[in-house]
Amino acid sequence: MTAVAPTTAVAMPAVRRAGETPGRAQIPARSPQWWRAMERAVDGVTGARHNPLRNLGALGFYFFWIVTASGVYLYAFFDTSVTGAWQSVERITHEQWYLGGLMRSLHRYASAGFCVVMLVHLLKETLSRHFGGLRTFSWLTGVPLIWLAYAAAIGGYWLVWDRLAQFSATATMEWLDALGIFGEPLARNFIAPDAVDDRLFSLLVFLHIGIPLALLLGMWTHIQRLSHAAVLPSRRLAACSFAALLAVSVVHPALSQPPADLARVPRQLGLDWFYMFVHPLMYETSAATVWWLAGAATLLLAALPLFVREPRAPAAVVDPRNCNGCGRCVDDCPYVAITLVPHSITGGRTLQALVDPDRCAACGICVGACPSSTPFRSARVLASGIELPQLTVDSLRARLRAALAPAPDRARYVVFGCDCAAEVASLASRDVAVFGLPCAGMLPPSFIAYALRLGAQGVVVSTCGEGECAYRLGAEWIEQRISARRDPRLRRSVPRDRVRLVPAAGGESRRVATELALLRAHAGQPQRLARRGEAA
Repeated sequence: MTAVAPTTAVAMPAVRRAGETPGRAQIPARSPQWWRAMERAVDGVTGARHNPLRNLGALGFYFFWIVTASGVYLYAFFDTSVTGAWQSVERITHEQWYLGGLMRSLHRYASAGFCVVMLVHLLKETLSRHFGGLRTFSWLTGVPLIWLAYAAAIGGYWLVWDRLAQFSATATMEWLDALGIFGEPLARNFIAPDAVDDRLFSLLVFLHIGIPLALLLGMWTHIQRLSHAAVLPSRRLAACSFAALLAVSVVHPALSQPPADLARVPRQLGLDWFYMFVHPLMYETSAATVWWLAGAATLLLAALPLFVREPRAPAAVVDPRNCNGCGRCVDDCPYVAITLVPHSITGGRTLQALVDPDRCAACGICVGACPSSTPFRSARVLASGIELPQLTVDSLRARLRAALAPAPDRARYVVFGCDCAAEVASLASRDVAVFGLPCAGMLPPSFIAYALRLGAQGVVVSTCGEGECAYRLGAEWIEQRISARRDPRLRRSVPRDRVRLVPAAGGESRRVATELALLRAHAGQPQRLARRGEAA
């Protein structure tokens, strides 16, 4: 394996800020190193694509649909009267144990799974500081979902109408009464045998259907500023998750406690601490204390975006003279920051792209998607339909030409490194030119062909680790473009054995160096390969 001697890198211009490493763009907030290490440990077992820690949002939607499907089945056999609810649930559980009992258990454990992935997702996003800037909308629309999820879950226990349901309903009403906004105490509805009638029970059924619908609407709103949001996990992850739910349902089926009796106060209960910890907390402290804790936690979560003051690079800029309204940048933007509007030059007869600066992450993925970002154009000054002001395609072409210009010390290999991935500047040497990009997805595939045309004997593209793209989709898009599965595609005439795509997270520059060494070894006879590159 050939050693690579570090010298000065050919660095791309980037926005520099105080305390920032020269030559590298502002790196977005990432999860802590220990969290990423945990994710990679799970990757070793499941693979990144099937890692549940990398698919929390998709798993949340998946569990929601399992809850919905099982709930529809249970509702078909459920008696919505106060006197028949408990008996109907018992019939479903025991007389239909082979299906109804499984459905009830799946309904319960999928609900728990939804709440678990929701809380882990909240923890991950908080640790990653993904609550400010362009993510503010998604964060703020996600906070109410916590209340809706727990309200739907606790309300589901009430419909069983056993002693646990009686205790939970009474405790919840006492908690609401502490607000002092109701004309009469709500708890009175649960203190006498004749207090709960079919009308009130029908209201509880309505709430248990209506709240999940509101939750679904909130989840849909939550992902509106994310393009290509994953709402279903991979088939393998979905199958394994369902099998786990099914196994728990068989080993530990959901069962009812004795029926509710409002003439008596339950003295012994099998409490579900995951959902109902708030009830003992209220009785140990006070209803007001729990309200203050819940309110403070909610306000703290909602206020977190106010504490983010990270500088942002300039947003992408559209050049109407070179934009034909193809819409590739719209489809590839990870944050729905680009739309198509009537063209300003053609008088609206065609379309052009328009960038919303408040949503733009300055990742440059749109530049890599633009068909006009090709260095093969004969224009003296290369202007793309969409550009990053701090890093234009013309400057990239000019520096690539300078690095590969015929000279005794010309570079023979080119490394395009993502600034959010491995630090590749140290790989620069006498015959290796290194170029830093805000995101690997910014690289137009035509620049790979162009580098080979200029005489490079190999090109390495370093991306974030699999499933770790700092801008969500950049690593995936560049992989699909190089493999000719997404436009703009790498030319078929480009020899793929001279191109290396290397997923390498921060601190994994040795992995890029290894691929570069393999590329050197594969090159064999430099002159013959140079002639082949010129012919391509």
